Amino acid sequence: MVSGLAQTTNYAASPLTSPAIPDPGLSPLFRVIGALALVIGLFLGGVWLFRNWRRLSMQRNGRPKLNVIETRSLGGRHALYVVGYENERFLIASSPSGVNMLSHLPAAVEGGSETGTNNSPSPSFAQALTQVLKGK
Repeated sequence: MVSGLAQTTNYAASPLTSPAIPDPGLSPLFRVIGALALVIGLFLGGVWLFRNWRRLSMQRNGRPKLNVIETRSLGGRHALYVVGYENERFLIASSPSGVNMLSHLPAAVEGGSETGTNNSPSPSFAQALTQVLKGK
């Protein structure tokens, strides 16, 4: 039995052999640089996608429903806007005190002319504004 104990304690006396250390070359460095470039590229791609998500979704859905058709500055911080939503049009005024809807303009037809004009050319912004102001 003593010889069995001597054999078990003999393991501590034998020198440990270390495994062979791989030769450090340039390949681990290239792998680390490649992984870093991949992570940075994924991050920048995610930031770009986050910032341009609205533009990409609008291109997929077709043309936007809300458009500023025409704008006229009246001086200072006053302006008039013709805003279209689908086939509806509105005349809106902007001033330092706020934004007001002045009038609901006749609906726009797909062909670009107004309803009830009998194929006559649509009036210019100035003509439409005078018609609206005379109506009030």
